[in-house]
Amino acid sequence: MESIIKSGTWIGHLGRGLARRELQFLLLVAQGLTAKQIARSHDVEPGTVAKRISNAMFKLGVQRQSAAVAEAMRREIIVGQADGQNPQGPVGESNDGVFIA
Repeated sequence: MESIIKSGTWIGHLGRGLARRELQFLLLVAQGLTAKQIARSHDVEPGTVAKRISNAMFKLGVQRQSAAVAEAMRREIIVGQADGQNPQGPVGESNDGVFIA
């Protein structure tokens, strides 16, 4: 069974080339958060977030964060959902940033 990470209206698939933290932070970048905002919400240094995002960008073969999001979507590593869709449970159930196996 493939593992996923759900964050907001985005789903990330583990086992498709990105480490768990790289995927987790890339999902937050896709939602428009900055490294500083991500760092505050995960109680880590902004440099740690920047390094993880940089690693993801390298693995995806891109130079910009927006390109990383687009490439991850192209490879179906991350998938955005319409607000009303929720394949992991009833509408209104929140799994923000929760690892689901």
